[in-house]
Amino acid sequence: MANLLNLERVSKAYGVRPLLDDVSLGVGEGERIGVVGRNGDGKTTLLEVMAGQVPPDSGRVSHARGLEIGFLHQHDALVDSHSVREAVLGGRADHEWAGDPRTREIVEELLTGITLDRAVYGLSGGERRRCSLAALLLGEHDLVVLDEPTNHLDVEAVDWLARHLAGRSSALVVVTHDRWFLDAVCQFTWEVHDGQVDAYEGGYAAYVLAKAERQRQAAASEERRQNLVRKELAWLRRGPPARTSKPKFRIDAANLLIEDLPPPRDRFELQRFAAQRLGKDVLDLEDVDLVRGERTLLHHATWRLGPGDRVGIVGVNGAGKTSVLGLLDGSIAPSAGRLRTGRTVSLQHLTQALDDLDPEGRVLPTLEDVRRVTRTVDGEVTATSLLERFGFTGDRLTTRIGDLSGGERRRFQLLRLLMTEPNVLLLDEPTNDLDIETLNVLEDFLDGWPGTLVVVSHDRYFLERVTDSVWALLGDGQVSMLPGGVDEYLRRRAAALAAVPLPTVSSEPAPAVAKARPGSAEERAARKTMARLDKQLERLAEQEATLNAAILEAGQDYERLAVLAAELDEVSAQRDAVESEWLEAAELLE
Repeated sequence: MANLLNLERVSKAYGVRPLLDDVSLGVGEGERIGVVGRNGDGKTTLLEVMAGQVPPDSGRVSHARGLEIGFLHQHDALVDSHSVREAVLGGRADHEWAGDPRTREIVEELLTGITLDRAVYGLSGGERRRCSLAALLLGEHDLVVLDEPTNHLDVEAVDWLARHLAGRSSALVVVTHDRWFLDAVCQFTWEVHDGQVDAYEGGYAAYVLAKAERQRQAAASEERRQNLVRKELAWLRRGPPARTSKPKFRIDAANLLIEDLPPPRDRFELQRFAAQRLGKDVLDLEDVDLVRGERTLLHHATWRLGPGDRVGIVGVNGAGKTSVLGLLDGSIAPSAGRLRTGRTVSLQHLTQALDDLDPEGRVLPTLEDVRRVTRTVDGEVTATSLLERFGFTGDRLTTRIGDLSGGERRRFQLLRLLMTEPNVLLLDEPTNDLDIETLNVLEDFLDGWPGTLVVVSHDRYFLERVTDSVWALLGDGQVSMLPGGVDEYLRRRAAALAAVPLPTVSSEPAPAVAKARPGSAEERAARKTMARLDKQLERLAEQEATLNAAILEAGQDYERLAVLAAELDEVSAQRDAVESEWLEAAELLE
């Protein structure tokens, strides 16, 4: 297998901190490699050095002759003045790209709900991300480099992307915190840490097992070294040591490390503890309707949450997952029906927004202002201990909140909610901006958190790890339980899409349209129709401009963006219908 690129003793530092230190590695033809590591440890820097976008401080980066690299950055480079068609398809007309099955699949999967002739200016962050990903996948590359490709994708789109990448012949290097995605796609895993890159064979599960075995062997080596040191000290004190046999260390297979471990959490103990804190009634949605703009998200829906329930919610983008969390916390009133809340409920809601933190506050004092000590199943935990558990150590304890990275702000936001000792916790995309190490810590903490948990997440691994049941918004106005979990959701969605007939492209010429005679009643009627439709098109254009402006103002308010995007799609559909009618009238006058 030929190598596509090689790094030879490469080093790269920013300021005084080395991110890569004497690193040597290579990527071969067709290899699919996942890159993991803590936030700030140099994963993106590694990708940029590999792709030749950032020069190393020392060492050598070599590429195969004629190597074509496709790079998806975390921030898109789309031109606002372009249409989606220009940005993704190079301006190709529908009949040009739809005839290619590969192109059609990518467009249909990633650009669902996005009008191709819509301007890039005004697209939401998630829509821009999907456009950038689609444009990259449509290209022909020897090596595809992806930096967090699953951001803003729902569970269904992530599943499709994994299957698509696994079926491509090009090599792949991907940075992602989505552990399910790593297992589904990658043949090798690179861990970036402390300036080094450690290579493991296999996806995330194999990486965890191999790393655990390496750590066990390192611990055994350290124990042997300590024994030798103790023996040396004894010899120095007492003279020649007595003959002793060396301790024996058993080297087990990786699976033996986990076969005797209990489940990550005791469901029945947590539910018993939660029932003591919450009583019998927690949250009940009864015969609820929820209408947002022109869309009916829930219709006569009833959903009950009991003490200790741990549920995940899945659905396509715009299905109403965030709105359902708003119903549960009382910030959104149902259009009909009611929400019943238990008397002992103490609820906290982790939203997707990060603007609720005082940038001038300091980490530890701000958290201690909430509470100095919080109670868990395992006992009391101080604010300092909790911060250190989630990676805030040393001078990070007194750092200004405004100086924290996005991932650190997300961690701190979550800790501030946990310190209030809620017994009901709503988490909206909690894995955003968190690295795998922090996700492990969060999962471990939630294993011992006794309360009712509701999670909305596109991170399939996290969803299945921390919840006991999965519910879905399938577009039928109900919250449906899925005994088969995410797999059942994907099967149902695939079946629903297969049942929708796709429009066919006819190769037969269109029948000729009879022309109106000059001065005839048909001509006068056609001109009146065109004048009327011109006014409608002007009004619809104004509505589109207003909605695009509102989308820009909405910023990171994803619930508002979903409503506005739905309204914009509806106006675009109306405009397309009016334009078709205008063209029919115009043909009579030609």
